[in-house]
Amino acid sequence: MEHKPQPYWNPYVSGVGLGLVLLAAFVVMGRGLGASGAFASTITATLGTVAPDHVANNPAFAEYLKEGTSPLKDWLVFEVLGVFVGGFLSGMLAHRVTKTVEKGPHITTRNRLIFAFIGGALMGIGAKLARGCTSGQALTGGALLNAGSWAFMIMVFAGAYGFAYFMRRQWQ
Repeated sequence: MEHKPQPYWNPYVSGVGLGLVLLAAFVVMGRGLGASGAFASTITATLGTVAPDHVANNPAFAEYLKEGTSPLKDWLVFEVLGVFVGGFLSGMLAHRVTKTVEKGPHITTRNRLIFAFIGGALMGIGAKLARGCTSGQALTGGALLNAGSWAFMIMVFAGAYGFAYFMRRQWQ
């Protein structure tokens, strides 16, 4: 039996819900939300199995090592896993999980995936340079009224709108 996809949530209700999740993260964990720390912890754990001396002597990786514990036990790793699982379950319950690549009519699936990979890599580099991912900067830094986070997000939106002009033809 074919199910009709359910409508998306109201963005204002979703925003209030996200704010409550952020508040709960501050109350329960003592810090806000973010994702780049989870990826850095995973990379540190992976490299630690291959080259433990390199990881221990590299300041970029050493900050993710704690006495006698694996970097994979960091709560951000579980947060990101929860985002993946929760997003998948939400999509399943709303009958929105399909095998497709969202793209415009004038771009191949291969090129769309290449552009997505390049964009993701640039965002990852930017997250490391900005000392936090977009979600951490926008949600946590913005909620704390951090001027650097607000400047970062203004530049993210300005850059996206500026670059969208050049990418628009791919979607028309």
